[in-house]
Amino acid sequence: MPSLTGFLIIFCVGVAATLGWQSYGDAAREMIASSYPQLGWLAPKLAPNAPNAPDRSALAVPAASSPDQQQLNAISLDLDAMRQSIERIAASEEQITRNVDRIATSIATGQEQMTHSVDRITAGQEQITRGITKLQEIEQYILYKNSESPPQQPAPAPARSRAPRPSQAPTTPTPAGNP
Repeated sequence: MPSLTGFLIIFCVGVAATLGWQSYGDAAREMIASSYPQLGWLAPKLAPNAPNAPDRSALAVPAASSPDQQQLNAISLDLDAMRQSIERIAASEEQITRNVDRIATSIATGQEQMTHSVDRITAGQEQITRGITKLQEIEQYILYKNSESPPQQPAPAPARSRAPRPSQAPTTPTPAGNP
């Protein structure tokens, strides 16, 4: 991930430059303004009601004009906005890192659960295979036993009650006096 590494390096340099500028900004502006008069607008401005503030106007080039002051204010606002953007980027990067860690943990857990499920399915398939094999052995045994014994005679059909034959017709009783 060379792009992430490059981004992190640039980010760190920007943070270091911002912190350095915040710590030594006034001294740096003063040095630049005294070395290059055309950059006098960079000289730090004194707070209007600052008690015991040293008189820096003697060291700097004449006070900045109104357009230059406006430009300096715009640059200052831009720097503040840039610093806030960098802070937001850092915060979002930390959030992204936490999210990636959570996702990685979730994926690992899911893979572990899938492995257990596959193991259970495999065990079930082995049990089914053993059951099928046992049933096939029983079937073979039954076929072998049936081929070994003589064919059985079909059972006789149950006897039906037959109607009496005409020769065996029931005799009707004759009246007592008649032959």
